[in-house]
Amino acid sequence: MKKFAILTASLVALAALSACSTSNPDVIKRHDTQSLSQVLDATVLSVRNVTVEGSQSGGGAIAGGVVGGIAGSTVGGRKEGQIAGVLGAVAGAMIGNAIERSGTQEQAVEILLQLRNGERRAVVQAKAADSFKPGDAVILITTGGKTRVTRAPESTAGSSAAP
Repeated sequence: MKKFAILTASLVALAALSACSTSNPDVIKRHDTQSLSQVLDATVLSVRNVTVEGSQSGGGAIAGGVVGGIAGSTVGGRKEGQIAGVLGAVAGAMIGNAIERSGTQEQAVEILLQLRNGERRAVVQAKAADSFKPGDAVILITTGGKTRVTRAPESTAGSSAAP
């Protein structure tokens, strides 16, 4: 029973850790700091809510399979315990995979944009502090192949660029 409690706690910890990954544009990854980024001006054409599918790294299935196998093997005698252990491992793996997938699922927005040169682009990113609506002036910041959308800074009239 003690092993079952330890493995259950491990499964919960794995699910919690896998939920830490995010595509939130307000969170900048450490390796993206001090990198030169490309910045493009754009206008929001439309915004729609989407759900980003959760990950399936296999960690949830493995942890669930171990927990289910151990729990099932404690049922009945030796032969029944072996059969129940295999069935418990399969069921645990399926449940662990489903927990991981739902725990890493993320609510996001798909933003359709019009660049100043007339091109259109779409970016999907996690919901953030900024909410966008059609007509909003935004900038696209691309670093290391990843693009995020944020509000354009307000321009100040009469300011000039430094030489």
